[in-house]
Amino acid sequence: MTTTDPASLATHGPVIPVIVLQRVADAVPLAEALLAGGVKVLEVTLRTEVALACIEAIARAVPEALVGAGTVRSAADARAARDAGSRFAVSPGYTAAVGQACRELALPLLPGVATASEVMAAQADGLSFLKFFPAQQAGGIPMLKALGGPFPDVAFCPTGGITPETAPQYLALPNVRVCGGSWLTPPEAVAAGDWARITRLAREASALR
Repeated sequence: MTTTDPASLATHGPVIPVIVLQRVADAVPLAEALLAGGVKVLEVTLRTEVALACIEAIARAVPEALVGAGTVRSAADARAARDAGSRFAVSPGYTAAVGQACRELALPLLPGVATASEVMAAQADGLSFLKFFPAQQAGGIPMLKALGGPFPDVAFCPTGGITPETAPQYLALPNVRVCGGSWLTPPEAVAAGDWARITRLAREASALR
């Protein structure tokens, strides 16, 4: 398994889908549907009991996808994600313990931040491509513009509350490389196996920039 530099995740398209899976059987067809729509980077959140099995299934069956684990909150999460085949990790916040674990595992980390102090803590550990989360609730576009002043060397992936309508406004900011969105994988579409709809949403998201 090869890992991926977190900054390179932004080179594959303007939106990273934030995925919550309830059934392992949905993992591979979902990944294939997103890939068919031009979305290659997949963040599968560790919010369900089957998440790690889903990551493992995608890593094995859809190797052309870059699958990573979201909601990584501890060193144990990071180890489990790496062992399941994750190419990167995404955390909702940042702690030095998670940062150290990911460095030791050679697992690239996209850590969540919401304040200037959190940006400084992540930067102190050598991280300069950060997830701004929860984007809408933490101040949205005005906050990202404000952070751009003292942190011109930091790039962001805003995630949380972003829609297809607001995504282009975020993507227009000079310090935003890519954004995260859950709208690409609506729960009802996944539950129904409506992969054609997910491919269509992925194609529309790929064209946002």
